[in-house]
Amino acid sequence: MILDTYLVSARPQALKPGSIAMQRTAKLALAALTALGLLAGAAMGQSSAPAWPARPVRILVPFPPGGNTDAIARFTAERLGRAFKQPFVVENRAGAGGILGTDLVAKAAPDGYTLLMATASQFVTGPFITRTPYDTTRDFIPISVIGTNAFVLTVPAALPVNNLREFIELAKSRAGQFNYGSGGNGTVTHLSAALFVERAGLTMTHVAYKGGGPALADVLGGQIQLYSASPSEVIGHQGSGKVKLLGISGLKRNAKLPAVPAIAEMFPGHAAESWNGLLAPANTPAAVIDALSREIQQAMTEPAFLEQIDKLGLEPVRHTSSEFIDMIKRESAVWGEVIRKAGLKAE
Repeated sequence: MILDTYLVSARPQALKPGSIAMQRTAKLALAALTALGLLAGAAMGQSSAPAWPARPVRILVPFPPGGNTDAIARFTAERLGRAFKQPFVVENRAGAGGILGTDLVAKAAPDGYTLLMATASQFVTGPFITRTPYDTTRDFIPISVIGTNAFVLTVPAALPVNNLREFIELAKSRAGQFNYGSGGNGTVTHLSAALFVERAGLTMTHVAYKGGGPALADVLGGQIQLYSASPSEVIGHQGSGKVKLLGISGLKRNAKLPAVPAIAEMFPGHAAESWNGLLAPANTPAAVIDALSREIQQAMTEPAFLEQIDKLGLEPVRHTSSEFIDMIKRESAVWGEVIRKAGLKAE
C-alpha cells in the first residue's frame, strides 16, 4: 500500500532516466520495499514462535516410581496439564541419590519442555557430600515449592523395641551391627537419619539405595534396622503390624501420624525437614517460569490440590520463584553446618 502511494504520485510526471526526480522516486520505492520486508519478516517471526506449551512437557523425577517425590510430581503434572491444555508427562530417572536425573535436566534445552521435581537432597544437602556434575545455582531456575515434610524413623516390626528409648538402648548394645538405609548418599533421608544417629550416640552403618522405595522395602523385610522415611511412605503402614514408627523429625507431631512422637520430645531442638519443588534449566524463558509459578500459586488455593498434599503428610508452601531461591540459600547454610559437625565429606 505504501509502495502504491509512492508510485501513483510519480505517474503524472514524465521522469527522465538519471534525473533527480527519477533517483528520488527510486529511493522512495526502495524504502517502501524495505519497510514491507521488515513487516513481513516480523509477521513470519511471530507465526513461527507458537505460544508455550505447543507440545507435551516432561517432568523428570530423579527417583524410582512410588515415592513421595513421584506422587507429588504426578498430581502436579495433572493439574498443570489441565491449566495449559497440554500433557505434562512424568518420567522417572533414578540413580546416584537423585543426581542422575537432576543432571539430565541441567543439560536439557532451556525451552520450557523439560522440568524437574526435586527435593532438598539434590540442591541443599547432596552437593556438600557428593560431587555433583551440575551447579545448583548456575544451572537451574527454581519455580515453586509444593510442600515440606519431616521424616519418620521407621524400624522392622520384628525388632524388639516399641519406642525411641528402647531402640537406642538396643542399638548401643549391638554397636556396629545395625544398619540404616536412605534414598541415596547425601539425600535428606540419609542426613536426617545420620543426625539422629549422631545425636543418640549410636554406631550404625549407612546403606544407600537408589530411592526411598527400595530402602523401605528392606525395612519391611528386616534387612536394615532403620530408615528415615517421608510421611507419605509410611502413613499407610501405621497400625499395620508391618513396621514400627518411632519418631518424627519435625519440632512437633504430624497430624497424619498423631501417635508418633517428635524426636524433639527426647532431644529438644532436634529438627530435619525437606521440600519438594519444581525447577527448570537455567535460561528457560522468564515468561514460562512466571506462567508455571502463577499456576502453582493458584493451585495452592484449591481444596482438591491441597487435599492431595495433605494426604502425603506434607505442609503446603506457597512460594514464588524468588522466595524459593532464598529458601535454598538459607537451608544450604543450615545443612552445611550440620554436615560439617557430623564429619561427612564429599565422596
